[in-house]
Amino acid sequence: MNSQNKLDPQTLPAETEVALERAAESAHRHEDLFSVRAANIKQSAVRDVFDISIRPGLVSLAGGSPYLRSLPLEALGMTAQQIIAERGLEALQYGGGQGMELLREQICEVMAAEGITDADAADIVVTTGSQSAQDVAAKIFCNPGDVILCEDPTYVGALNTFEAYQVDVQAVPMDDGGLIPEELELRIAELEAAGRNIKLLYTIPSFNNPSGITMEAARRQRVVDICREHNILVLEDNPYGLLRFDGHPLAPMRADNPDDVIYLGSFSKIFAPGVRLGWALVPRHLHRRFYLACEAVVLCPSPLTQMLVSAYLSDYDWQGHLQSTRALYKERCDTMLAALAECLPNGVHWTKPDGGFFVWLTLPEGVDTYPLLYQAIDAGVVFIPGAAFTPSDNPSNKLRLAFSAVSGEDIVEGITRLAPILRAAMDELTT
Repeated sequence: MNSQNKLDPQTLPAETEVALERAAESAHRHEDLFSVRAANIKQSAVRDVFDISIRPGLVSLAGGSPYLRSLPLEALGMTAQQIIAERGLEALQYGGGQGMELLREQICEVMAAEGITDADAADIVVTTGSQSAQDVAAKIFCNPGDVILCEDPTYVGALNTFEAYQVDVQAVPMDDGGLIPEELELRIAELEAAGRNIKLLYTIPSFNNPSGITMEAARRQRVVDICREHNILVLEDNPYGLLRFDGHPLAPMRADNPDDVIYLGSFSKIFAPGVRLGWALVPRHLHRRFYLACEAVVLCPSPLTQMLVSAYLSDYDWQGHLQSTRALYKERCDTMLAALAECLPNGVHWTKPDGGFFVWLTLPEGVDTYPLLYQAIDAGVVFIPGAAFTPSDNPSNKLRLAFSAVSGEDIVEGITRLAPILRAAMDELTT
C-alpha cells in the first residue's frame, strides 16, 4: 500500500489500521499449534469498517443495520423485565437445543407471510442468527476441497464461514435478474468435468447482500431444478424477504421445494440483530443431523431472547412495524438513488433495489475501490469495498452502500463527500 493511503495513527486506533491493512501477525511459538483450517479464517472487511464507523463526524454508508428507533423500546424493556420477574427460572436456565416450541410455531407464521405455507415447527431449528446455520451447513455437508457455489457478489460472512471449512467457493455470475441459470449450468458442467464434488448452492435471492438484486420469480424454480438434477442442495438465505418495499414478497425458493432447499431466516432485519436469533427450516430427511450439529456448537439458543422475540410476535404489531420500516427504507433508498444520479460522474452504474438495505456501485474497469476507502475515510464517509464480497482475490471496481440506518440528510452528505473521490479515481485512468 502506498504511504499516502495509510491512515494517520492519530485519527484511528492502531488495531483498526492493522486490521484494515491485513498485516501479518508477528511470529509466536504457538503459531505451530494452529490447524490448517485456521489459516482460512479471515478478518471480515465489514467488521473492519464497522469498527471505524463509530468515529465521530463520519457518515457511514457501510453497515447493513436495521433502523431500531421506531421500535417500542420502553414497552419492550417492560416486557423483558416481566419475563425475568415471572419466568426467570426458565428464561435464565438452559433450554432445548432445537428452540422453544412456541417460537418455532410463530416462525411458521412469519414464513407464511413470506409464502411458505407448509412449514412444520418440528422441522425448524432455532439458531444464533442465520450465520450459525451457514456454519453448520458447511460443517455437515462439506469435506475439505468440496465446492459450494454462490452468487457473485455474495454475503461476506458466508464466504468467511465456508472458507474456514477449507471449502472451494465458486462464484456464478448475476445480472439485473439475479443468478443466471445458464451460467449456473455452465459452471456445474465445468466443475463436474474436472471431477469436483459440488455440495451446496448458497443464494440470497431477495435483495442480495451486497448488490440489492432480486432473483426473478421465473428463475427461482429453474435454479432449484438445475441443482436437483445434479444432487446439489440449495441453501436459501432470506433475511430481507419481508422488506420488499411494496409489501408483496416474492415466494421463496423453498415454498415449492421442501426436499431440496434448506431455508434460513433471521430476526436481525425484521426485529433486532441484538437478539441474535435466526432459524433453519430443514428438509425432514436432513433434520436430525442438522439439529445435532447445531446443538454441538451452541448447546441451546438463549431462552431469554427467545421469550422476548416470542412476546414481540404475539403481543406487538410486528407486521405494522414492518410496514412502517419498509416505507422508511424506500424513502431512504430513493434519496440515495437521487443523490447518486445528481452527484456521480458518467461511467458509474448502480443497482436500483426494490427492497432490502443496499445499493451496489460499479466503476469503470481499472478502478480498485479498496484503496479508495482510505481516501473516503479522510473525507468523512465510509463504504464497503467490493472485494469483500467475492471469493476472488482480484481487485474490484465495485462497492456497497447501505441506506437503511442513515438519515436522508446524511445520505446526501455522504454521497457528496464520496463523489469527488470516485471522480478523481476515474480521471486517473485517462491520465
